[in-house]
Amino acid sequence: MLISVFFCVSCRDTDEYTTDVRENFETLWRILDEHYCFFEYKEVDWDEVHDRYAAQLTDTMNQYAFFDLCASMLAELKDGHTNLYSSFDVARYWAWYTDYLPNFYEELNNAYLGDDYKIAGGLEYKTMADGQVGYVRYESFSSGIGESNLDYMFYYFRDCKGLIIDIRNNGGGSLTYSERFASRFLEEACTVGYIQYKTGTGHSDFSEPYPIELQPSAYILWLRPVVVLTNRHCYSAANDFVQKMRLFSQVTIMGDRTGGGSGFPFTSELPNGWTVRFSACPMLDADGNLTEFGIDPDVQVSITSEDLLRGVDTILESAITFLLEE
Repeated sequence: MLISVFFCVSCRDTDEYTTDVRENFETLWRILDEHYCFFEYKEVDWDEVHDRYAAQLTDTMNQYAFFDLCASMLAELKDGHTNLYSSFDVARYWAWYTDYLPNFYEELNNAYLGDDYKIAGGLEYKTMADGQVGYVRYESFSSGIGESNLDYMFYYFRDCKGLIIDIRNNGGGSLTYSERFASRFLEEACTVGYIQYKTGTGHSDFSEPYPIELQPSAYILWLRPVVVLTNRHCYSAANDFVQKMRLFSQVTIMGDRTGGGSGFPFTSELPNGWTVRFSACPMLDADGNLTEFGIDPDVQVSITSEDLLRGVDTILESAITFLLEE
């Protein structure tokens, strides 16, 4: 059972502190070379990347310029799970979502939620469509949800004919909560995906895929129709949740393609004390495919500019209509 998206791995060859830019550069490049998991999948020539960025190093480079250089090198991986952490900045790759429509606006969503919604752990929920549809907003899989939170919510929706789970703009968090939530929607255990581990330092050195099994919850189950709302900002554990939920016959994924992020991240430290996080273990879907670049919805819907001006959430309204017609 996967319980976190944040593991640590020691990749350093020495415990001696040094700010030498060349030693830190080579250490950073080597950590990724030996442990990053998507070189072949993304067709990245890491040796060529090394030579191109190593040529830009100078012995007089200050720490800020060096950090920016390292950040640019890591961005070559096009990976939202790959970051460099210093005491003055965090390198991050955001281009995985910037070319997509937002398809979620907080003020618009707040208008739908109003001020009479209920809160259970990280869940915000209420009924819509004259009590016929349950709506739950889950902003982050870093926000805890306990079994009792879910039980109270499902009981509150006991008279609803359908349920909307809105995870738009959910950037991920704990796989524990993804598993806990998804376990409420199946009656029998099933394989929901696979994980592989590095077995050597080569770019293709991986174990055989290990199955990830999901057991039905021992608590309240929901087997009526469900629509999961997604947009490009659904990443990591949110992507994992969609990967699970789309396997269930009563569930429809609606909105935009998710952001992906299917590499299980590890961390390591450089000789200068900076920390690097990177995708280390590929996580596959139930068909053995990678979802690193995202998952397409069953029903593609975008918020139109006309609806936005009228204060209408096209995606949410489409989900309500869909459930009422089921």
